[in-house]
Amino acid sequence: MTLSSQGSVSTDLAAKEALLERILSRHAPLLIAYSGGVDSTLLLAVAHRMLGDQVTGIIADSPSLPRASLNEAVRVAKEIGVQLELVATTELDDPRYAENPINRCYFCKAELFTRMDQVARERDFAAIAYGENADDPAHLRPGSRAAAEFSVIAPLKEAGLTKADVRALSRKLGLPTADAPAQPCLSSRIPHGTRVTSEALDYVERGEAIVRQFGFKVFRVRYLTPEGVEGLNRPGAKVQVSAKEMPKLESTRSTLIAALSASGFSRVEIDPNPLQR
Repeated sequence: MTLSSQGSVSTDLAAKEALLERILSRHAPLLIAYSGGVDSTLLLAVAHRMLGDQVTGIIADSPSLPRASLNEAVRVAKEIGVQLELVATTELDDPRYAENPINRCYFCKAELFTRMDQVARERDFAAIAYGENADDPAHLRPGSRAAAEFSVIAPLKEAGLTKADVRALSRKLGLPTADAPAQPCLSSRIPHGTRVTSEALDYVERGEAIVRQFGFKVFRVRYLTPEGVEGLNRPGAKVQVSAKEMPKLESTRSTLIAALSASGFSRVEIDPNPLQR
């Protein structure tokens, strides 16, 4: 990239940031769906900078959110200085979600937005916002449909901020999530059509905690449907790591498999191909 192109990129980002600020200023007081991810953290931080105590973050205390991720999200919100509230969601009680269809995310987001809509109405919030960015294809994101049904705004997307822009602006603001890897919910590790249960989510969360202890940063532990061998209804695990971390995976393969097996998985597979993000 030439110096001139770098300058144009910087100018473009500044223009998008200014537009984001103008958008947010039109929607005070504002309620923001916050997950601790890259997008929602930036949205929460900029909104707090613009609106102060007129912004409140809502994080779903969901069975599909790892406890470590929830604790880290709460820590970051406190670091930003924004008011944050936890709302317990019960999407697992909805058979339409638990049956794990392709549009499972719709029912999760609808559950969250239903709770947030109630809060917004009770406390006279002007709007509800969430962290969809300009790169997110709405036709492939069931959550976008739920957002539209509840009139939830997407300021990052409206301002034209792409994922790269979100990360760049997060670095500028010194946010700890700037280079954080994408971390979809635990339910995303369970194959569509395989029922989502609290037990299945516990297996995935436990498995990923083990892989993280081995020092891996970008990875997934995929849930393999139980085979029921000799009456043991225990699932298997399929480990995927990023291309950058594949060499480390080779050196820790046997001990990692042993650790996952000891945690309760009936079988452990190591994907020979790197994780595609």
